[in-house]
Amino acid sequence: MDRLLTGLLFATLTLGCSLGTEEEPLPGDDDDDYTDAVRIVAAGDFHGDLEQTRLALQLAGVIDDNDTWCGGETILVHTGDELDRGDGDREIFDLLEALTVEATVDGGEVYPITGNHEVMNVQLDFRYITDASFASFADIEYDPEDEDLLELDEEQRGRAAAFRPGGPYAMMLAERPVILELEDTLFVHGGVLPDHVADGIDHINEDVAEWMRGEDWRPKAYTSDEDSPVWSRHFSDDPDEEDCALAEEVLDELGLARMVVGHTIQDDGIDSACDGLVWRIDIGMSEYYGHAEPQVLVIQGDHIEVLTY
Repeated sequence: MDRLLTGLLFATLTLGCSLGTEEEPLPGDDDDDYTDAVRIVAAGDFHGDLEQTRLALQLAGVIDDNDTWCGGETILVHTGDELDRGDGDREIFDLLEALTVEATVDGGEVYPITGNHEVMNVQLDFRYITDASFASFADIEYDPEDEDLLELDEEQRGRAAAFRPGGPYAMMLAERPVILELEDTLFVHGGVLPDHVADGIDHINEDVAEWMRGEDWRPKAYTSDEDSPVWSRHFSDDPDEEDCALAEEVLDELGLARMVVGHTIQDDGIDSACDGLVWRIDIGMSEYYGHAEPQVLVIQGDHIEVLTY
């Protein structure tokens, strides 16, 4: 059975990725043999706050003070919403892209997942973008005679060229999953419902990717509907018995142990719902939402640990 071990980390974060920790094991924890299992670390919404992102990744033990991968064979998952609300979203995006390559050298892996704000950028829905973030994309080249871009304010055109379907950043997003099955855990920004399982996770990921590459129309059922994988709050916003039954149905059908979601801020930090079937990891760590102390979720086999500064 999954159990919560909350470690209070007083970290001296050095170039060697070393962490000083104080942990208080739960009774019987010494008997758990999980250290040979794959170490998966999951972090929730970053929303353009580069400094908090760095702190979260250092807390996870996967980057050093030079933003270089030092997580060895750890698998890092970010459950979406790197973008919007903060000035540093391009730097966060570029950092995760770089880590995706660097991690493989040491046998690790990095999986940034598409959230609703990544989708909104491909839709050119720029309601939540700061002036500084618009300016950070000013170097993106585009045809000055492009009529679609000329309809936008000049300061928005670089970002639009980057994220519109077929643009360079949209093409990078197209390489990322909307839904990720990893070991015995399902990762998604909003939530996976039985209808999504019936449609097929690979089908959903590819449909969204085709739209982002500019090859097909936007699949609204997977990108903008209230119950889409990037927008659903069935499991993150006070799930009731019916919601938990949906989570159980999804996990049973896929043969998985748990679902990890972001999207909805948990005021008391990372927590679980539905008797441990769902873990909710958006804690509002960005400046926009109040700078909550970073936390990350560690999953190793059946061992679950929340790391906190």
